[in-house]
Amino acid sequence: PALSLSRSQVAKGIEPLSGMGTSAHDIGLRRAPRRRISWVGVFGALLLAVQIMLVLLPGQIAPYDPTATVASPLLPPDGEHLLGTNDVGQDLLSELIWGTRTSLTIGVLAALLALSIALLVGVVAAYFGGWIDATLMRIVDLMLVIPVFPLLLLVAIYLGPGLLKVVLLIGGLAWAEGARVFRSQALAVRRAEYVTAANAVGVPDRRIMSHYLLPAVMPLAVGQFALMVSRAILVEAGLSFLGLGDPTQKSWGSMLNFARAGGAYMTRAWRWWVMPPGLMISFAILGFAFVGYALEEWLDPTLRSL
Repeated sequence: PALSLSRSQVAKGIEPLSGMGTSAHDIGLRRAPRRRISWVGVFGALLLAVQIMLVLLPGQIAPYDPTATVASPLLPPDGEHLLGTNDVGQDLLSELIWGTRTSLTIGVLAALLALSIALLVGVVAAYFGGWIDATLMRIVDLMLVIPVFPLLLLVAIYLGPGLLKVVLLIGGLAWAEGARVFRSQALAVRRAEYVTAANAVGVPDRRIMSHYLLPAVMPLAVGQFALMVSRAILVEAGLSFLGLGDPTQKSWGSMLNFARAGGAYMTRAWRWWVMPPGLMISFAILGFAFVGYALEEWLDPTLRSL
């Protein structure tokens, strides 16, 4: 019955109903799960909204130039400098605000790169199968077995500092887990009768992958993207903390690195020099995790727990 579909029906993604034990009348009477945004998503969106505002308007929000010496070194918080100053007299609040732009930009760009690679590998492996699937999955297995962070350190030392290099490095090494997840979901769609019908009537492979397999994995892609952004932010902070980031750019990780070099961990200065960027990293991770979780449920209401 699937092969009796017309080319126009296949192009529109109409699935055959005969032989499945379900009539069109039954489907019409069945109510689809109601879409709604949970309080978790609202809370995550509020966290991200504050940080996005800092990313878009750092010059209007930051009270000082983050690279300028504006007061005496190691001042505690007061009315003029709400987070005090660092060991060279730079305003820490301004550093924190401008660091938000750098850290989130690197996290989002690296996650987009990793997500693109993961979607391509997962969907191609699931659709073609055979030796292509086996080869791609062995590459994924190799990427998952290799200790990523030590490899990141070695490559970062070799490449040297630079924001673009950090984005390419993190994104190029963070896609393997997502590719395996996308492949599993795409395999279920690949075996569907309407995909078989599309192959039979000569629909191009690229159109089948983009119209059938890719939409099926998009709810999972939202959650994976949020997870990738969180990991990319953590990795960037770790690299910058170890001095492997770009020292000319303010970021949360570079603030932690300069705090370590300035002896903040051994004095009371850690409370206004170390804690704020640490909290910002935590808020960013929570925000992306909550929003990703909520959007995944909204895109696929069947995932919502009863």
